[in-house]
Amino acid sequence: MPAESFELPFEGKLSSDNRWVIMADLIPWTEFESEYSAGFSAEIGAPAKSFRMALGALIIKEKLGISDRETVEQIKENPYLQYFIGMSSYSNKTPFDASMLVHFRERISAELVNNVNQEMVKKMLELASSIDTEKKTEDARELANAALSTEKAAEQGNTLRNRGKLILDATCVPSDISYPTDLNLLNQARKQTERIIDLLYEQIKGILEKKPRTYREIARKDYLEVAKKRRVSQKERRKAIKKQLQYIKRNLSYIDQLIVAGASLKSLTNRQYKMLLVVAEVYRQQLWLYENKKQSIDDRIVSLSQPHIRPIVRGKAGKAVEFGAKLSASYFDGYAFLDHIRWDNFNESGDLKTQIESFKNYTGYYPESVHVDKIYRKRENRSWCKERGIRISGVPLGRPPKNVSKEKKKQALQDERIRNCIEGKFGQAKRRFSLSRVMAKLPHTTLTVIAITFLVMNLSTHLSRFFCAFLCLFWKNRHFLAIDITKHYDFASYRQQKLIFNLA
Repeated sequence: MPAESFELPFEGKLSSDNRWVIMADLIPWTEFESEYSAGFSAEIGAPAKSFRMALGALIIKEKLGISDRETVEQIKENPYLQYFIGMSSYSNKTPFDASMLVHFRERISAELVNNVNQEMVKKMLELASSIDTEKKTEDARELANAALSTEKAAEQGNTLRNRGKLILDATCVPSDISYPTDLNLLNQARKQTERIIDLLYEQIKGILEKKPRTYREIARKDYLEVAKKRRVSQKERRKAIKKQLQYIKRNLSYIDQLIVAGASLKSLTNRQYKMLLVVAEVYRQQLWLYENKKQSIDDRIVSLSQPHIRPIVRGKAGKAVEFGAKLSASYFDGYAFLDHIRWDNFNESGDLKTQIESFKNYTGYYPESVHVDKIYRKRENRSWCKERGIRISGVPLGRPPKNVSKEKKKQALQDERIRNCIEGKFGQAKRRFSLSRVMAKLPHTTLTVIAITFLVMNLSTHLSRFFCAFLCLFWKNRHFLAIDITKHYDFASYRQQKLIFNLA
């Protein structure tokens, strides 16, 4: 639906150069509507919201950096946002409840968002080819024809050479959890077992004469005695951990006794039953760490409410360990793509071949060069890239030569500058958007939030380029005036800048 046909309660029309109207035209809503609606039934339940409304609301939330409730209020007040989510006319009523955003994140998978992101970037590159500006680079002209697939190129008999620069890197996306310590984790696990004992005892209150004694007040006192100290010795910490392990062991045995006496776990909610399983696993892991005097264990749980989160050892300055999902991403021509994401730690160098092949399937040709950090530059990846005529950045393996030419030094410096682009994208995702701390709690909704952030970043990139192109065309029409003014005025002066823009 064009912006001009959007009905307003007052005279007037939506502006076609508004950012939300521009972004709405870029996203391929209709192409993925059938894939989104395939999971719904036409006979059971209330009519589902459209894909444009669901994804559009999530994009608005991420773009503006607001909460779910504020997102609904902004949509209610702004006709441009209502047009963006697919409404045909303005309404002063909320289109859906704030709780629906939770269901939107559950229904839209990260894979679907990535597919939308790829198709959207293709459309952006096609639009970029239609804008003829003097500052268009050679790489932008080549990547603008990315819609041609490898099969079409083969039918035409063209031999495509390597083109473009591909940048690869990995990062960790922290989740919203408190910094985990063994003692604090055991204290939380102990309190959960106490709640479950209370619930199970209520079922057989008349059968048992006395309620199992959990010593919860003494256990809390033992925990606070160590937790409140500014400095705790290793001996004191181990002693406190041992006490909490003993309390949890007693509580778990009480739960077994209550079940034998007639209590049923069916009375527990799904969340409470899952918590019981998590507590049992935490007890097993912490007991093994205590008895073996170790600091790490496979699949270590660091959060009771989010047991899927794992510690990711990154070795960064100030943050040796991060807690969240690890992802590897690719970057070319200003656009970023989410390629691989997992909750467990992995070696990102194993993704290089897959990412390069994905680039070839997307553009129709291999990149001219791949810019990566040291962990990617292993012998296997170097030989694989050499067979395909791809230059991998960085110094060659082996002993460094004594005399390095100026050209090689200049090339290495230029490669590192190019690789900084993806670091800037990670910084943008964590400082401007929500990847510095993901607030979603479920594993699949967290992945969806991360994927939407990459989509919104690409939208922001295109918007900035669109307005830059607009400014270039604006100054091109007034080129004669700009030349005359720059001959007589220095742009470093505020007064002269003001005079120039007033004359323009």
